[in-house]
Amino acid sequence: MTVGLNNEANRIKWVQNKLAKIPKRSRILDAGAGELKYKKYCSHLEYVAQDFGQYEGVGDGKGLQTCKWDQSRLDITSDITEIPEQDGSFDAIMCIEVFEHLPQPIKAIHEFSRLLKHEGTLILTAPFCSLTHFAPFHFYSGFNRYFYEKYLKEYGFEILEIGHNGNYFEYLGQEIHRIPNILKKYAGKLPNFFDRFVLRLVLKILERYSHEDQGSEELLCFGYHLLAIKIQQ
Repeated sequence: MTVGLNNEANRIKWVQNKLAKIPKRSRILDAGAGELKYKKYCSHLEYVAQDFGQYEGVGDGKGLQTCKWDQSRLDITSDITEIPEQDGSFDAIMCIEVFEHLPQPIKAIHEFSRLLKHEGTLILTAPFCSLTHFAPFHFYSGFNRYFYEKYLKEYGFEILEIGHNGNYFEYLGQEIHRIPNILKKYAGKLPNFFDRFVLRLVLKILERYSHEDQGSEELLCFGYHLLAIKIQQ
């Protein structure tokens, strides 16, 4: 059963596809680049990695943490709302699964608008809903499509594409898959045989529901993927 397991794979495939369409030698900013996960898809581009560089993998120990986090390869270490580059410095900006970690995501959109050339490309993803992770640098649980439609327009962007990743049943499946690890961490035990049987049955049902789905993403999904261009100051 694959229900609930394709969140990251869907996102990587989408981002890779969009990056491949950016003209060669374009200058691209990876805003909130972290460990430069998407750099390998930018070999045809002039890639610049930015991050605030304060997360080290442990955080405050709460929620989901990575245990280790290497940001030694960043090109720019700065606040994402005050990146030390000139106006119109970039042909493209990508910001992937970062907005939930920003105290002021709207200011980040403003900064992207400043940094992009006219008709520059913005590739953006963020969760619709997320568990606490990278704490204490986790400020929002997620973003609805209406957030992007409002603020991207206000800061001079035209949205060319806005697509959902997953749906209501896929999201529930993702959380069902998490239960054994969450139970172990917060209850000190693993599901017994009967529990595992029930969880597997629920996953089978969710997979069938997902195949039959006709629009539940408007209620809940993994997140949204956006492609936009800067059309005005």
